[in-house]
Amino acid sequence: MDRISLTPDVTFSRLVYGMWRLGDDKDHGPQHVRAKIDACLDQGITTIDQADIYGGYMAEEILGDALTPSLRAKIEIITKCDIVAPAGRYSNARVKHYDTSRAHILASVDHSLRLMKTDYIDVLLIHRPDPLMDHVETGTALDELVASGKVRAVGVSNFRPWDWTLLQSAMKTPLCTNQIEISLLEYGAFTNGDIAFLQERGVPPMAWSPLGGGSLFFDTKHASLLTALKDVGAAHGTDETAAAIAWLLAHPARILPVLGTNNLDRIARIGDAAKINMDRETWFEIYTHAIGEEVP
Repeated sequence: MDRISLTPDVTFSRLVYGMWRLGDDKDHGPQHVRAKIDACLDQGITTIDQADIYGGYMAEEILGDALTPSLRAKIEIITKCDIVAPAGRYSNARVKHYDTSRAHILASVDHSLRLMKTDYIDVLLIHRPDPLMDHVETGTALDELVASGKVRAVGVSNFRPWDWTLLQSAMKTPLCTNQIEISLLEYGAFTNGDIAFLQERGVPPMAWSPLGGGSLFFDTKHASLLTALKDVGAAHGTDETAAAIAWLLAHPARILPVLGTNNLDRIARIGDAAKINMDRETWFEIYTHAIGEEVP
């Protein structure tokens, strides 16, 4: 499995296992969670994506119950903060909102460290742009976390370029990634400047929901696209899921897809995407099916 450097000291596996559905599994006991992580490690997938809000603020604890010191040493953990929803430890919140205050960020990190039973987080992301963000306060808090050793690197999620530059302007620590929605059903980032902005700066984007939440495979309006993906997958001894992910991997921006499934057989096949070396014309054939027309 290829690896991508986010900072001189932090590298991720090119494919990332996402745990946003971890709490949805009927069996989320430590042994079963370890089996999922082991299935990832068998393919060279070492990077785990979490967030404080996942599973109604329970997914981090589920992961923490499964971690041993030796297993923690084999993986990188991403987590996120700033979404406050009326659930879990925030059940008394009157309204869903964002909180990028220093106090909230520091408290969230301490919660995450305790729940995941770890001394450090590899990468902390601000989960959503906050309309009330004081960029100096937020940036200073992120710098403080890196300096403390609680967090090795920091980034953002769902930020637009102007959100990024605002926050970065108040920071000493370089932001290392932006996790945004990218897929064959959500391809706007390729043309609206989001990916170009990161690519210009040498910052690898992370792609959440890289399979379009599954609708890519079940909605009949995507039939021609699905057929094209099946053909590409079959030509490389794999399937349409691998082809859809390989389409993202082929982009020079060094996109890191975040894939979440609770099915052990599917987890074991995540790495199949690396088997496909997609050429330019194949990439555009798939893109043409996705947008529903020939490029201009």
